[in-house]
Amino acid sequence: MKKFPRIEEYKAVVFRILLAYVFYFIARLLFFIYNKDLIQLDGIYDFFRLCYHGLAFDTTTILYANALFIIISVFPAIINTKKRYQKVLFYIYFATNLLVYSANFIDFIYYRYTFSRSTRASLDTLENESNKTELFFNFLLNYWHVFLLFFSLSYIWILLYKKIKVHHKVEKPSVKYFAASVVSFLLITTLCIGGIRGDFKKSTRPINMLDASRYVKNASQADVVLNTPFAVIRTWNTNTFKKVNLVTKSEVDSLLVPIKLYKNNPKTTPNIVIFILESFGREYSGAFNKGTKIPNYEGYTPFVDSLAQHSLIFTNAYANGWKSIHGMSSIIAGIPSFKDAFTSSPFPKQKIESLVSTLKSEGYDTSFFHGAPNGSMGFLGFGNILGYDHYYGKTEFNNDAEFDGVWGIWDEPFFQYFNQTLTQKKQPFMATLFSVSSHEPYKVPEKYEGKFPKGKVNINESIGYTDYALKRFFAEAKKQSWYNNTIFVLVADHGNTIAYDEYRKEFNKHTVPILFFSPNGNYVGVNNDWAQQIDIYPTLLDMIGYQKPFRSWGRSLINEKKVPPFVVKYGANVYQFMSGNYICTFDGKKAVGFYAAMDKGMENNLIGKRNAEMNALELRCKAFIQDYMERVIDKRLTTVK
Repeated sequence: MKKFPRIEEYKAVVFRILLAYVFYFIARLLFFIYNKDLIQLDGIYDFFRLCYHGLAFDTTTILYANALFIIISVFPAIINTKKRYQKVLFYIYFATNLLVYSANFIDFIYYRYTFSRSTRASLDTLENESNKTELFFNFLLNYWHVFLLFFSLSYIWILLYKKIKVHHKVEKPSVKYFAASVVSFLLITTLCIGGIRGDFKKSTRPINMLDASRYVKNASQADVVLNTPFAVIRTWNTNTFKKVNLVTKSEVDSLLVPIKLYKNNPKTTPNIVIFILESFGREYSGAFNKGTKIPNYEGYTPFVDSLAQHSLIFTNAYANGWKSIHGMSSIIAGIPSFKDAFTSSPFPKQKIESLVSTLKSEGYDTSFFHGAPNGSMGFLGFGNILGYDHYYGKTEFNNDAEFDGVWGIWDEPFFQYFNQTLTQKKQPFMATLFSVSSHEPYKVPEKYEGKFPKGKVNINESIGYTDYALKRFFAEAKKQSWYNNTIFVLVADHGNTIAYDEYRKEFNKHTVPILFFSPNGNYVGVNNDWAQQIDIYPTLLDMIGYQKPFRSWGRSLINEKKVPPFVVKYGANVYQFMSGNYICTFDGKKAVGFYAAMDKGMENNLIGKRNAEMNALELRCKAFIQDYMERVIDKRLTTVK
């Protein structure tokens, strides 16, 4: 029986790729040795545990670096074993690998100044330096040992590469040879795509820097999981975070009030339960559409509508981003996402003041629940950065019989698990649940088929199912001892499929319901003012009488006096700042449009008819963008001024 065609070539490719893994491990070890006083580890086992998780990030980097090498190596041809062809492969392999690999060595030294892996932003910083040559030679002189290590390891890598040679073999064209070559080429390409993404699961997106925090006990360990080339690659086109100087510091403090201190209410410690509902846009709930006058309007949330009668609801509220992870950072940490997501930027791994940190300082137990595979959407990683005490996902639920087959555990059983887990906790607690079922492909459990209206668009039926899951949750939760001493929040992460023209208008995209419910009836009413996700964090601290200063770009929705109602978001390639009678569109430096508050379709630009209110709105927008960029980039997302 003849050997499988080209088996010697495939073995050589595998060996050469595995060599890269070996040297990335050595780089990770050296990185830790150079920075061991900055990274908290619990011994050798902890280090190897992080190395194991780092393999996924190494795989992405190595496959990116070797994409051309792999394609040329396994390309269906008959000349691949020729000496000249193999020499070309040698130069491609080391030209790409050593260039990419060298980035790891930068952070042997640079990490001690930035406390994070270098990213594209680091290159932008260097770009502004006029003395690059002097800086390079100064680095070479002071850190010669880093260069010595790099060139020594490169030399060893080259020697090992040459240990496995591909011998020239004259191949005669045949159907078997080319069929096997094409199949192998397609299989290898598919495996490489999966390796670059991180897996083949539909329920996850390509891994990014945030995912490194899924596996850590403290934030610094994420930098052991990562490698520097990965950090640069994943942030290459995501750094629109640049400082601007548009207003004075005093104008920022007076117009924006980024450091809040509320003394409106006596200090209390109610439990706080936040439902972030997947794609549960404002369009779908009747209680939030009574004033819209949409012809033939239909809602799909009878339970939420009934709960709204006993709650404080905001009917003119917006998401501060357009993805699920944007919703988490906006709602829990008060950090919006604009052109690029904060969580996908080079800057999320820093100390962040949030609902988690402020409530933990008051003795709260904090938990995050998401029924998808653990780590899906980046929630576990960002949750670890924020400092949640507990994470409960599909793994902890531990019953795949309730798995929807695509995204995670069906909402109804997972909401019941949420209730049961909370009932076992010591009070006070703060718990966040991010729902799953109202997500493409918009299915409902087989036993409920036909129970909920199909509606006008594909998501409506699954919205009805999630609404029913909420009804079942509250029916069981009200039997528990903690229920009456709890503030409940319902909010969507973003909008989704649109049925009505009103919600297709640019300024009505990603509108969300915001609802506060307290069984003791403290918060009831309908508020039509501008509201947004980043207001939830300061509102809750105001409600419980939090007595300390805290960093927040949002405002309390119940007692704020210094900052008028507003919304800030990004869409149509501009910032959109809504407040008072107008909506300002802003390009990052200046206003490019003003629209009446009711002109949600951007039909009449009033910039040629500017007045004092418009000018004040532009100034507030400048203050927001300036302070946002400065605090994110300078890692001052706390009460530090």
